[in-house]
Amino acid sequence: MTPAPNVAAAAEAVESHLHPVPSYDVAVHPKPSGLEEVWRFTPLKRLRGLLDGEPSGDRLKWEAEVPPQVTVSEISAADARELGEMRPTDRPAALAVVNADRVVLVDVPAGAVLDSPLVIRLTGASVDETAWAHVLLRIGDHADGTVVFEHTGSARYAATTSVLVGAGANVELVSLQLWDDDAVHLGQINTRIGRDAVVRSFQVSLGGDVVRIVENVEYDAPGGQLEMYGVYFVDAGQHIEHRLFVDHNQPHTASHAVYKGGLQGEGAHSVWVGDVLIRKVAEGIETFETNRNLVLTDGCRADSVPNLEIETGEIRGAGHASATGRFDDEQLFYLQSRGISEDEARRLVVHGFFADIVRRIGVGEVEERLMAALERELAGDPAAVQRAQAAGR
Repeated sequence: MTPAPNVAAAAEAVESHLHPVPSYDVAVHPKPSGLEEVWRFTPLKRLRGLLDGEPSGDRLKWEAEVPPQVTVSEISAADARELGEMRPTDRPAALAVVNADRVVLVDVPAGAVLDSPLVIRLTGASVDETAWAHVLLRIGDHADGTVVFEHTGSARYAATTSVLVGAGANVELVSLQLWDDDAVHLGQINTRIGRDAVVRSFQVSLGGDVVRIVENVEYDAPGGQLEMYGVYFVDAGQHIEHRLFVDHNQPHTASHAVYKGGLQGEGAHSVWVGDVLIRKVAEGIETFETNRNLVLTDGCRADSVPNLEIETGEIRGAGHASATGRFDDEQLFYLQSRGISEDEARRLVVHGFFADIVRRIGVGEVEERLMAALERELAGDPAAVQRAQAAGR
């Protein structure tokens, strides 16, 4: 009889310049210089002290729409560790653990089926002081539901969020970064997927001066399935960065990532880094990641870096794709030949580019708001451009 894979060994850290070793110790995550692989794209000078670890009593305003089955409470950092949260992998996330004065525990019990989404709205009022957050989202075995985190307002904000998904659960995780123009947001979301669980995550970043979201995913047992979707739109002077690390540390797991971005305006900069590690024990896995960027004007920059680290050949499939380009001239010609103006034709092309991902969210109110927000981004906001120029972005 063939011996079972050594899944315990799979939990050991793998040294790589692409994914730092997890640790609560801030000293393990020294202040970056910008030469490190995981920080080389990020404009460190625009982070406004978030890497210094300045303590603050400020919190974002929390408002929650909580279904009856769900509980939201506060626990200590020690309690969060006891519950098995994942450790931070970069300096802002480790500082958030140290400086947050509480851990918000969002608990969806085993077997719960949420009839309506769990919506948590976080609103900032100022970038004058730093705000930190430490969140633990626990999804019980065989639970089913949608969880939405929405970020708005103005803030200088760093957060770490651990998501523990139980066996057989089916969950949609939606994170909306809809900040005002001056906001800075450094976020890390760490997800552990249980046996035969299905996780669909959505990241939408449309606002802020600098937004950097790191997503780390690992599997607790075989059979887990992951779908990751992302939408971002970058205006003049904005920097939006999404970094993904999927650790296939269990056999017979799957992951699929699709991120799409649009860029317009001088100095608009997007970064997408997708890294997938397939360990020796991860036989029979399947993974694919895709990033597409649509450049609408001159003066933009889109960095797209897909990576695959493969330690076993016994897999079902693995691949990645990345493309950055301008409008499809044939599509524009086709629309214009039917009497549609050039501006309207461009709007329709961009609408179609993003709609296939937005429509997957499954929350009608959120989908409608996001498509309307994308329309506004595409139309341009002269006042926002003036504010960005005044801020020196």
